[in-house]
Amino acid sequence: MTTENTSRTADIEAIHRVVAAVEASQEAKDPDAFLSLFHPDALWTTGGGKVLIGLDAISEFTRNVLPGATWDGRVSYTVTHLQFLRPDVAAVKVSQVYHSADGPGDEGVPTYVMTKQNGRWLLTVCQNTQVPK
Repeated sequence: MTTENTSRTADIEAIHRVVAAVEASQEAKDPDAFLSLFHPDALWTTGGGKVLIGLDAISEFTRNVLPGATWDGRVSYTVTHLQFLRPDVAAVKVSQVYHSADGPGDEGVPTYVMTKQNGRWLLTVCQNTQVPK
């Protein structure tokens, strides 16, 4: 395996870990863990279409919404597609499903553009799209 292939494999694994950390922070309803995954200049559009620019706006929204979220089951986030746009920029498509005791509930299909900053992959531009029922 070449150094380039080893590096790409490590980046893919790191991106999957970030998505897993999004899942864990959402399931735990932990704003601090969730916010630690974002680039300071991030742009996030919520599933409801609210545009949040910068970590301060994302933080204010998250701290108001996440701790009181009403789902009572699990949430799963699965990477369904990953495409490197440059060695330090990746587009990541995710399947998001909220589970309850009654089975699968609301679904989303977020798109994350992630950037590698100082060796760490961060959420930089995110669009969370809800799947209509």
